[in-house]
Amino acid sequence: MTIEHTLAVEKLTVGYGDRTVIEGFDLRVEPGRVTVIIGPNACGKSTLLRSMSRSLTPKSGQVMLDGKNLHRLPAKELARTLGLLPQSPLAPEGITVADLVGRGRHPHQKVFTRWTPADDAAVALALQLTQTAELAERAVDELSGGQRQRVWIAMALAQDTDLLLLDEPTTFLDVSHQVEVLDLLTDLNSARGTTVLMVLHDLNLAARYADQLILLSGGRLHAVGDPETVLTRDNLRRVFGLASQVVTDPVSGKPMMIPIGRHHAVPGAAHQQSMDRQAIGGHAQRAP
Repeated sequence: MTIEHTLAVEKLTVGYGDRTVIEGFDLRVEPGRVTVIIGPNACGKSTLLRSMSRSLTPKSGQVMLDGKNLHRLPAKELARTLGLLPQSPLAPEGITVADLVGRGRHPHQKVFTRWTPADDAAVALALQLTQTAELAERAVDELSGGQRQRVWIAMALAQDTDLLLLDEPTTFLDVSHQVEVLDLLTDLNSARGTTVLMVLHDLNLAARYADQLILLSGGRLHAVGDPETVLTRDNLRRVFGLASQVVTDPVSGKPMMIPIGRHHAVPGAAHQQSMDRQAIGGHAQRAP
């Protein structure tokens, strides 16, 4: 079992140059749970994840890991506790899958320490779990987008951290592999207690797999809580400008969002759609 670590932000403001993306909010990630960050495009999801992994320095406020400022921790110590899969990682030209996944073991190696059987075992397990073992000797740049994504996930798993942060881990994957990856992350959480924090665009997959949802809107924290609390018709209308129905997922029992749109209204829902559109328009006019 992994150690439960606390990861939180306090009065966090972060951005790029003169542009502020996230402005001044507090947030605590539930230890030992699966948390998913959701929200519309350009709302600050990836920026928040990057700041919580020390890839981006806050303008003000701080990110706290076990009560310590994450940006002041030694890099190798942090890498043994927290792993990150960024949105568009780049592999060195010509590197093989096995070598790339093996780089996940670097935080666990000391100066002049040789590769150990434990490193071999961690890499083999990561390749097995992501179904990439048969690709081990192939060059990463020869792989399809979906294969590369699974290899990057394997590298993050080989790092063997107690906290795992992933930015759109299902990118480039077909639906069967999306489910496999999310099942794998759930298995890690259930079996080892790994705290998982990730960004997803698919709201229904987010609701199905998350214990905690973080909903961002315009760089601010709009809602946080369990899927039933966050994925509501009102929140979807306010944040996404989307008229929808929210029903119970017949597979997971979690909330499931059904977008309505202008051309697929269900019988008897036309009046509700009209009301939702008027509310959306009114909200847009009031928004700063």
